[in-house]
Amino acid sequence: MLETTRIKRLACASLLALLAACGSAPVGPGYYRVERGDTLSKIARSNRQSVQSIARWNNLTNPDSIEVGQVLRVAPPGGAASTSGAVRSGGGNGSASASAAPRPAPADNAPATAPASISLVWPADGTVIRRFDGANSKGIDISAAAGTPVVAAASGTVVYAGNGLRGYGNLLILKHNADYLTAYAHNRVLLVKEGESVKRGQKIAEMGDTDTDRVMLHFELRYQGRSIDPSKELPPR
Repeated sequence: MLETTRIKRLACASLLALLAACGSAPVGPGYYRVERGDTLSKIARSNRQSVQSIARWNNLTNPDSIEVGQVLRVAPPGGAASTSGAVRSGGGNGSASASAAPRPAPADNAPATAPASISLVWPADGTVIRRFDGANSKGIDISAAAGTPVVAAASGTVVYAGNGLRGYGNLLILKHNADYLTAYAHNRVLLVKEGESVKRGQKIAEMGDTDTDRVMLHFELRYQGRSIDPSKELPPR
């Protein structure tokens, strides 16, 4: 049981890293993309800010919930001063000037506080048997018969097609733009290859049970490397 849990955690971490790598893009001044091994306190120290300020600027209710690939604001928005300013020292070395803090990025470079809308279609017909919770489930699971068509939820480019991540079976990852990725796991067969462009609604795979105990599609939506609830972007049905 412990070994199974460990494998699942490693597989999840690998998928997070892969998704982040596929969706990484340069960030503007005053922003930082979370890397493996980062903590909010480490990021705060590196950018001469307080943990509380960074959490507030990024609407983080839980400072421990940052994910690999997530883009964080690390400078005061709109030129406002940080509550703590720069890191201060009580010793003889004096204190760092507040001007040493990173300059805020122009508004055009700022990531949206809420994801901009993306037009998705359902990736497969079937019954949703597990929903997104952001912790144990980073996406939704859709159950149907083996061979049920899996389609691209939006137009994009295939950035991963393979079965190298234990726990996800035959996996596809599509990149839709600089911000959005979708992932499709446990497929019986993959019908597209890495580098191939696909259209929204195009059949890209067939539903299967690779690396799982029942036939289903595990579907994830990522915005700037962070998992978001795909149900909120999918049309009602």
